[in-house]
Amino acid sequence: MKNLIKLFVLLIGFFASLFIVIKLTGLITVDDIKEWLALAETVSPLYLAAVVVLLLFVDLLISIPTLIVCMLSGYFLGFGNGALASMIGLSAAGVVGYTLSRLFGPAMLQKMVKCEAKIDEMGRLFHRHGFIMILISRAIPMMPETAACMSGITRMPVKRFALAWMLASYPYALITAYAGSVSSIDDPAPAIFTAFGMMLLLWMGVTLFSRYRMVEAKRMARG
Repeated sequence: MKNLIKLFVLLIGFFASLFIVIKLTGLITVDDIKEWLALAETVSPLYLAAVVVLLLFVDLLISIPTLIVCMLSGYFLGFGNGALASMIGLSAAGVVGYTLSRLFGPAMLQKMVKCEAKIDEMGRLFHRHGFIMILISRAIPMMPETAACMSGITRMPVKRFALAWMLASYPYALITAYAGSVSSIDDPAPAIFTAFGMMLLLWMGVTLFSRYRMVEAKRMARG
């Protein structure tokens, strides 16, 4: 378990360092994202959708504010097209993160943990709890990217990862795009309440999962 936590912390640290660099350099800001989407809207809805997909895909590397992008996609593209663009972008980020980690992650993991038994144990632990971790990952910044990479590194079955990622991402895309589509500059309330409600719901999931892990740990200690 310690090795799994170490890997998790290492990945979080990697994405967090990228996030800090972006913040300090001001490379990408929320205002920049709004301007890009507004500019793309003046050209073509197709270009606008492409920008949404690209931003959500790039989130795999440089921590884009996913919630804001998904809401703005609904605001600029409308509910249906905004949700579709968000789903494609989120799917692309998950698939690429999982695939690259599955291809190159195990070799890096073997250099970190030079014990096959411990690596196998890490895989079993993540396969047991990884599905739920992916489901609640959108409650924490950088957690979705980390979960996708850990899924690839521990070689979670593709179908299991895909199902968990879709269940975590598609309802998220639908709800946020709808909130953006019914919001406006004069009436941002739907977007605000949606953001608050989604974070509350996801954090409830995190709390329940944490309690479940504590109960299971105590049960295993007694056994």
